[in-house]
Amino acid sequence: MSEEQATRSRVAKRGDFCVPPPDDTVPAPKPGGAGYRFVKRLFDIVFSAVVCAVLALPVAVLCLFVVLDSPGAPFFRQERIGLNGKKIRIWKIRTMVTDAHTNPQRYMTPEQLEQWEREQKVDDDPRITRIGRFLRNTSLDELPQFLNVLTGDLSVIGPRPVTIEETYEFGNARDEFLSVKPGITGWWQVTERNNATWENGDRQMLELFYVRHASLALDMRIFVRTFKAMGRGQ
Repeated sequence: MSEEQATRSRVAKRGDFCVPPPDDTVPAPKPGGAGYRFVKRLFDIVFSAVVCAVLALPVAVLCLFVVLDSPGAPFFRQERIGLNGKKIRIWKIRTMVTDAHTNPQRYMTPEQLEQWEREQKVDDDPRITRIGRFLRNTSLDELPQFLNVLTGDLSVIGPRPVTIEETYEFGNARDEFLSVKPGITGWWQVTERNNATWENGDRQMLELFYVRHASLALDMRIFVRTFKAMGRGQ
C-alpha cells in the first residue's frame, strides 16, 4: 500500500463512530443546570488566578530548564477546537524538539507515524526531550493553560481539547461533544487514558460520558483523581 493510500485509509476511519443513545438505567451523576455553570465558571476564574500567581516563578524556572535542555522557545501554542466549534489556541510548556510537529517523520518509524496521525500520541515518543518527559509525567507542561481558562477558552475540568480532524472521531455525536467547553483535565485523563483510543472507541465514550453528565459531583471526582494521577506520574 502506498503512503497516499494509507493516508486515505486512516482519514476514512474518522466519522465511522456511532454513539449509542443515553442509557438512563446506568447509575451516573445528573447533569447540572444554570447554577452549576455559574459555580463552575466562578471556580475556574478563582482557582486559575491563584495557580497563575503562585506558580509564576516555578514556571519561569521550568522554562529555563527547557531552554537549557533543548534550544528553542520554552512555550508553544497549539490550535484546538473549543466550545461550539470555535478555534482556540492553547498554551503549553514545550516538551518536544522544536520541529516535532513540522517534521515528525524525521524522528519516527512508519509505524509510530501512523499511530501519531490517528491518536496524536505515540508510545515512547522519540521527539520528547529529557526535561519534557518529566514535565509530561507530572502534567506540569499544561500549567500555562490556566491562562486559557482565565480568558474563557478552557475550563479547569472538561473534555480534552482536540484538533479539527479529531472532532470527526465522534461521528454522529460530534455536535454533542462540541456543546461542552474543553478542559485541562477530564474524565478520560483520570480513567483509562492511554488504554482508551479513538480506534477502539473507548475515548469517545469516556469523553461523551462527561458531556452527558457534567455536574459538580462529577467535577469533584475528576478534580481529586487528577492529583492522584499526577502523583503516580500519569
